[in-house]
Amino acid sequence: MSKLRADIERYYELAGIEGPVSRSRRFAAYLNPRLIPNIFLRLSEYFFNRHLKFVSKFFSMLNVVLFGIEISGRVEIEGGLFLPHTVGTVIGAERIGFNTTIMQGVTLGAREPDIRCKVSMQPIVGNHVLIGAGAKIIGRVTIGDHAKIGANAVVLHDVPPHAVVAGIEARIVQLPQPETKNESLPSG
Repeated sequence: MSKLRADIERYYELAGIEGPVSRSRRFAAYLNPRLIPNIFLRLSEYFFNRHLKFVSKFFSMLNVVLFGIEISGRVEIEGGLFLPHTVGTVIGAERIGFNTTIMQGVTLGAREPDIRCKVSMQPIVGNHVLIGAGAKIIGRVTIGDHAKIGANAVVLHDVPPHAVVAGIEARIVQLPQPETKNESLPSG
């Protein structure tokens, strides 16, 4: 359950609490409505990976009924996932990287009906990505590390690392600035 531990540590880090997470804080996290969906997700993932798909589906359905978030146990989600609000969120992706934040109403999924959740049709999300409320990432697209997806953006194409995209259909609105050296010109 190292991924769950990473989820809890990131939650406390975002809350401004630094240092190692004590047992009492970890226990409190298990009762926090912002972290319970992560607990159900990690349990669903755990049982899916042990070929106990019925038990995995049970925890996945608890997330749907109690928190309005649909996440399959087959999605490979690294530690540090932060879901500040879950209602209306559907996560059907092949992989989601470390320390990703997904806001409410986000959809990650295939471009056409995909009952079997084929990973070859699902998005891949990099590390340290922020996905704004209501964003839709549709089809086999890759979101680069440290990218930011604007609220209500509809992403149909790959997003490079460190880019900011917005709009319907999403377009790059900001790229990382290349680092420049501050070299002074010789006088003369």
